[in-house]
Amino acid sequence: MKRWSELFNLPETNFHFCGDEYIYAEISREMRVESNFKALAVTEELRRRNIPGIIDIVSSNASYLVRYNPEVISARDLADYVKEIDFTKSDPAGLDLSVRIVEIPIWYDDPVTKEYSRRFRNRHQEPDLSNFDYVMKVNGFTDKQAFIEKHSSLPYLITMVGFLPGTAWHFPLGAKPSDIIQAPKYKSPRTDTPERSVGIGGAFNVVYPVQGTGSYQLIGMSAVPVVDLSDRLMDLKDTAFLARPGDIWKYRPVDESEYTAIQARVSSGDYRYKMKVIDLSPIEYIAKGKEYIEELMGDF
Repeated sequence: MKRWSELFNLPETNFHFCGDEYIYAEISREMRVESNFKALAVTEELRRRNIPGIIDIVSSNASYLVRYNPEVISARDLADYVKEIDFTKSDPAGLDLSVRIVEIPIWYDDPVTKEYSRRFRNRHQEPDLSNFDYVMKVNGFTDKQAFIEKHSSLPYLITMVGFLPGTAWHFPLGAKPSDIIQAPKYKSPRTDTPERSVGIGGAFNVVYPVQGTGSYQLIGMSAVPVVDLSDRLMDLKDTAFLARPGDIWKYRPVDESEYTAIQARVSSGDYRYKMKVIDLSPIEYIAKGKEYIEELMGDF
């Protein structure tokens, strides 16, 4: 069996000591789904082993970070542990991941994000266009419905969680580079962004978990929260945060009427997220691409 780096032409992971509490592992300097699969597999195994002295483990788009207590475990000993796990996860046959597919209902081209486009037009590349219309334009769309169908047809892999708690960067799966909807960020960040707004920056999508600053192009509003501090929603009882690295989010377009109805169910605590658990095989994905993703999604 060829090693991961030979099969998918990934370089060897580079390890760095950061101060006296961190080990940083860089798999690749560019965003590649293969790199993210490996980062997820390594960090999952590190958590499973529950090594004494490890304080925190964070996976990123193409790297991962381990924080440790040097009074409990030495940097060199931990580095040996991490390198050994990283080496074993270089075998694609051992990288199956248990993840969830989660549906995110979204009202595209809604009045809220249109208003924010207007408010912060002086920070935008094309101040006379809404963010939605701008993203359509830079991706060559002239028909609104065609754009919505394209954006919502792809499932998105959560490659990283962070920045603000509950923020999940997600990247389209199964698409050729020419089919990925992309957009540059604002020239200068907004000082305000509505909670649950859906944005695009580069090839990444994000649902803003709370109100705050932001620079992604806003194309719609999620009808459901990705953070629930009220403890109302059954699916978020164990954790207030919906996003998990490695999960797959699937957007579903809704109109104003359904958006309002879903929000009412969220407010009453009756809403249940549509989701299912699947086994994701990175080697199957790399070998079959879009066909494999369509098999996984089924009739979801």
